[in-house]
Amino acid sequence: MPHDTKALVLDFGGVVTRTLFETHDLTEQALGLAPGTLTWRGPFEPETDSLWQAMQRDQISERDYWHRRTQEVAELTGNSWTKMAEFVKAARGADPDAVMRAEALAAIRLAKQAGCKLAVLSNELDLFYGADFRKKLTFLDDFDVIVDATYTGILKPDPRAYQLCLDELGLPASACVFVDDQLRNIRGAEAAGLQTVHFNVLSPRSSYDQALSLLGLTKLPKET
Repeated sequence: MPHDTKALVLDFGGVVTRTLFETHDLTEQALGLAPGTLTWRGPFEPETDSLWQAMQRDQISERDYWHRRTQEVAELTGNSWTKMAEFVKAARGADPDAVMRAEALAAIRLAKQAGCKLAVLSNELDLFYGADFRKKLTFLDDFDVIVDATYTGILKPDPRAYQLCLDELGLPASACVFVDDQLRNIRGAEAAGLQTVHFNVLSPRSSYDQALSLLGLTKLPKET
């Protein structure tokens, strides 16, 4: 392994995909709900989302948050969903590519072309999205490593989650740039020695530019 090999390590939901908060219009259309039915906006309007505020205070987990939202939308649509994956599959399953961030795909291409390794380190990739969803995303074929707590049972920010990813990459922590939208996960990565970018869902382009810069690469093309 060349000593100068680097890796881009990405969280999935919110970092590679647009958040469910950003795609209420697509969700409402897919589920047959009237426009404007879904009003929770998480980080985009935290003052109006008390459940999101509770999650940010660590009073509930991210999984708890999405379980509650799944139950609410299930009631609205007359479904009996018990798992987040059922909600996401119904809302996004027909065209997963429609909810991918263009900035993410461009950054992944640039990193790959530069010889960087690629990894996903997620707490809920298949738990939230379902394996069928992931299989439709051909760009994931370019990834060297996918560490998913759906199967490992080890959730970020547990130090073991980061170590699992590093072990599979075969790289030291200092060679890896980790991107996540949750501050607790960023702090865990920093404690593990990784370079980090706290992803800003309000400004995805600047977050990816920062990650590329840490990898020694140029910024995203202006047309992204």
